[in-house]
Amino acid sequence: MAEHKSLAQDLFADMGRKVAEASEQDADINGNKVVDEIESLCMNCHENGTTRLLLTRIPFFREIVIMSFDCPHCGLKNSEVQPAGEIQQQGVKISLKVDQDEDRNRQIVKSDTAILRVEELDLEMPAGRGQLTNVEGILTMTAQDLELKQEERKQVIPEVYEKIQSVIDALREMASGARIPFTITVDDPAGNSSIEPSPEDKGGKYQKHQYARTDAQNAALGLGGGEGEGEGESAPPTEIRPEYHSTQLYPERPEQPMVNNVDDDDIIENQVYSFPASCPGCTKHCTTNMKMVNIPFFKQVVLMSTVCDHCGYRSNEVKTGGEVPEKGRRITLTVDTKEDLSRDILKSESCAMACPELSLSVEPGTMGGRFTTVEGILTQVRDDLRSSIFDIGEGGDSMDSATKDKWEDFFGQMTAAIEGQKKFTIVLEDPLASSYVQSFTAPEPDSKMKVEDYDRTAEEEADLGLADMKTEGYEEPEKEEKTASADSA
Repeated sequence: MAEHKSLAQDLFADMGRKVAEASEQDADINGNKVVDEIESLCMNCHENGTTRLLLTRIPFFREIVIMSFDCPHCGLKNSEVQPAGEIQQQGVKISLKVDQDEDRNRQIVKSDTAILRVEELDLEMPAGRGQLTNVEGILTMTAQDLELKQEERKQVIPEVYEKIQSVIDALREMASGARIPFTITVDDPAGNSSIEPSPEDKGGKYQKHQYARTDAQNAALGLGGGEGEGEGESAPPTEIRPEYHSTQLYPERPEQPMVNNVDDDDIIENQVYSFPASCPGCTKHCTTNMKMVNIPFFKQVVLMSTVCDHCGYRSNEVKTGGEVPEKGRRITLTVDTKEDLSRDILKSESCAMACPELSLSVEPGTMGGRFTTVEGILTQVRDDLRSSIFDIGEGGDSMDSATKDKWEDFFGQMTAAIEGQKKFTIVLEDPLASSYVQSFTAPEPDSKMKVEDYDRTAEEEADLGLADMKTEGYEEPEKEEKTASADSA
């Protein structure tokens, strides 16, 4: 019997390997990368033009394909950027607050599936062509796109012309640095967009959040539905590497699925339950395992793990329950011994984490819920950030030496803290009071740990949806509507 081959592998070569070969071998004697040229049809004049392709890596991101078309007959020019890898398992939403002139030079990769917003103007640019530029460039190009047909609008619908012109003027002021601060957001369901980070970002200036795609977003990306749907609606099969199969996990996953008794019995501590779910990566059916554990001197939490046999998607989360407390909680821990690094720590999804001595700030939602140790959570932050910056050919081609030195110093301080060579303070600020740090003297106070409750801000109330929540008297509006309708009748 012939060995089964993936349709995707039959049609497409490994783009990551191609990019690596282009980066290492395809260069001239001066070290410049070679650009592939392809003769292609011009869709404007239907003559032959030239398309140029460059496979390259960029810092803080991954491999991309830069494309440029030029027609010598009619003068049509077009440029575009496409990711050279696959659709990521999760979508990504990145926000950057531009509050100084240097931020206008931050590099932006906007894929053809990403939506870009300028929050202060309530301006949203829908998904379209991919772009590789910076903050100033993308604002300038947006203003140029809006200027099209402005003269015609001025003659036909002057009121619309005035509104659009005010937006264009604001964009040009932002691009020139005359109007700051402002916030730009890139939301990409495919996970292939990026905004350049900086080791000096603090106080929520740079935020990156990964999320599971909805069914509608999966459909828009061309990802098929789950099993059991009609023919032609599912994606072609792909052969994933053996190490990504769930059977290769350690400890090895049980071969027989567990009984779904979540709906039948009360959840018992330390017992593993399983229930069917849909994989956020490939939309096929998978299994989510969960286990409820009791953390001493804290509360009960639920550990959840999802593994997909089809695409290899894996995720681990920690969920906390209970009622919403009246106040948030701030936990400050002083770490000056190796024993402190072994303390258990629970960082909920709503919790922000900071280490002032390490210039580290992790915004809520960035890492999801994590139950580990102080050493473990710092290691994860360091490895995740380092892999997104340096695991692309020593930081990419365009990273200057000064920026690279700053990142090296930042990671060096984190490594020293993880190895117990540097004293630091870790601060967990959770508006839902669902985070926890192990105390060595519980139930007595711990001299190295300070726990304080604080009043949530109006912004935190709005972000958590508590400002719109009504738990008492919520049936009164319905009664008033019925009374009003009866009076009118």
